[in-house]
Amino acid sequence: MFVVVAATAVGGAFGVGAAGGAAIMAMGAGTAASTYGQIQAGKAQENALEEKARQEKIAAEGRELERQQQLSRALAANTVGLAAGNVGMEGTPSSIALESAKNIGMSEGMISMGDRLAQAQLKRQGKNARSTANLSAASTLLSGASSIAQMKV
Repeated sequence: MFVVVAATAVGGAFGVGAAGGAAIMAMGAGTAASTYGQIQAGKAQENALEEKARQEKIAAEGRELERQQQLSRALAANTVGLAAGNVGMEGTPSSIALESAKNIGMSEGMISMGDRLAQAQLKRQGKNARSTANLSAASTLLSGASSIAQMKV
């Protein structure tokens, strides 16, 4: 009963009768549902990419820990070799160790920066997905409103 009264009222407001009012209400409901779905899809995609970035951060921390363990083993082996006097390289043992540490530090910095950039990229993708969904929802809303307005004409 309420729907019939509402359709008649909407139809009367638009000058299209009860059937037209029902069609306008259906279009409005469809537009609203589509808009809501697009917004929710954007939020879900953003959340999924945020979670992926968090998982990437955890994986990067694990890789960094593994690299540090390998570095410690390599430096320990170098120290043992230098202490035993089996130096087959040019330069003093301390200068060789210092140069190795510099090279390793630079490599670690580049790897760490790459990991941080990958995480930031995922977060940006999430924000872009949400923005795109919001713009698409706004477009759907405007398109639906235009269709409803044309029904009156």
